Amino acid sequence: MISVVAVSGGVAAAAFAGAFVCYQGLPETVTRRKLMHLFKAGQIFVRVKRGKGKDDRLIYPRISRIACTTEYMQVNFNLPKGMDPKVIFNSLWLFKQGFGPHLDLSEDCSRFTLIIYPSDMKQFDYNPKDVVPSIQGMRLPVVAGKSRKGWESYDMVNQPHLLISGETGSGKSVAIRAILTTLIETHGDNIELYCADLKRSEFHLFRGVAKEVVVKPNDLAVVLQKIDKEMKRRGDLLDKAEESHIDDLPNPPKYIVLAIDEVSLLRKEKEIMAMIEDISSIGRALGVFLILSMQRPDSKILDGALKNNLTVRMAFRQSDEINSRIALGSGEAADIRLSQRGRMYMKGEELRMIQMPYLELKEAKRLLAPHKEVTTKRTWSKGDVIDVEYEVIEEEEAFWGVL
Repeated sequence: MISVVAVSGGVAAAAFAGAFVCYQGLPETVTRRKLMHLFKAGQIFVRVKRGKGKDDRLIYPRISRIACTTEYMQVNFNLPKGMDPKVIFNSLWLFKQGFGPHLDLSEDCSRFTLIIYPSDMKQFDYNPKDVVPSIQGMRLPVVAGKSRKGWESYDMVNQPHLLISGETGSGKSVAIRAILTTLIETHGDNIELYCADLKRSEFHLFRGVAKEVVVKPNDLAVVLQKIDKEMKRRGDLLDKAEESHIDDLPNPPKYIVLAIDEVSLLRKEKEIMAMIEDISSIGRALGVFLILSMQRPDSKILDGALKNNLTVRMAFRQSDEINSRIALGSGEAADIRLSQRGRMYMKGEELRMIQMPYLELKEAKRLLAPHKEVTTKRTWSKGDVIDVEYEVIEEEEAFWGVL
């Protein structure tokens, strides 16, 4: 009888020990211990002084919840009173050391959410059918791509003016291509697009779709003068109607979108930059919006009113933390790897890591083809003037011919 009890007790003890080992190895338990270790290693605490002869009390963030799914692990923790939330964001590198590089960190007052993913985000191709559900109801939609939560889009009418930056090969040009193609595909009838291609490398795609595509600063100045005149006209309409936004007018005019590639080449063009800054300041109510892009963020251009008025910024891979901070106000874009093409951080209401879809040039041409203008031109034939209708195509293949 005694031996049976001993055996039963041994089995129970072994079962308990096995359960304890299993418990110790649970993801929630391991994650909790690891996160507390990181708090201590990074000295993430609030020090509270106690009475004489007593050690100070160290209050660390309180882990309130850990949830596991097959796709990620989510950790919620609350900051102690008196701790600056910037301490947590500045310690993102510490969390990456502990949990790996695939993290999302967000804040709601003093409550933080850390999401840990087992693998990187996947690159994917642009498909117009996938885009449509994410932009329903938007007046001027900008499709940013996919975050871990799904498609990310926003309405430029509510968040006016966009800055896109990133070094060569990071995906910046493809992003501009996808954003403008989506605008034309979904809202082309309500948009007047103007493009300034100062590098002569990207916007040739939109000839015949945009109202104008210019490649020289002097020609851009003419376009800006036209837009300025139109803005004054719209301002007069708003004054007369006693309204604050063109959408409130009985017959609202089309939105105007001005896209400028490599705006940093205009740093010496003071009059042009002044007109661009004016648009950034008053364009929203008048329905005039900017999409500016540059490879290397220019601190002289992105300083003062213009930078403050660019309410959304997309930063693809940056060469260093300084450039990332100029573009975003934080250094995350410098951590994007060369292999992560199309990856960027978007700063609007909050900072999000996003994968932009890849839109091949050939596919963009196919999507834009139905939107190319059909124009009437005249050509000479044995001294007679003949009207010839033709489609304006990308490489300016339609021309005046002598028969």
